[in-house]
Amino acid sequence: MVNYNQYGKVAITVAKENGNPKDSWKAEVKNTFPNSESSQKKSCPKSAFLGLCEKGLVKGITEGKYTRSIDNKAYAVKAIDILRSNTKINYTPKELWAKVKEELFIEKKAHNSQMDVVLALWNEGLILPVKSSLIV
Repeated sequence: MVNYNQYGKVAITVAKENGNPKDSWKAEVKNTFPNSESSQKKSCPKSAFLGLCEKGLVKGITEGKYTRSIDNKAYAVKAIDILRSNTKINYTPKELWAKVKEELFIEKKAHNSQMDVVLALWNEGLILPVKSSLIV
């Protein structure tokens, strides 16, 4: 198994629960970071995960309204687009973040575990395939 950071592991666990992602994330970060309130409240990885859920991209989680985040949701969705268009490349979180920044024209913004969440879900097969718009 790939060694994801703790937020990547939280995302995998929550996605596999197939429950309410907001409530499940909150419970899982408390389990993962029992002695760090700041880690429990860290918004960037949570917003990236909830943004993917909101767009209906995470297996087992119904599309819905889960986050008010605009930026972190956009970063995560763009990262999925990049992964889908470059399936032969095994990105590190740093490399994927550089590609997201390039495509979204972001200059001075640091990666803050959003790509760890995206890559964990992607590599574990928890991202849904592209929906076909063709009517048969």
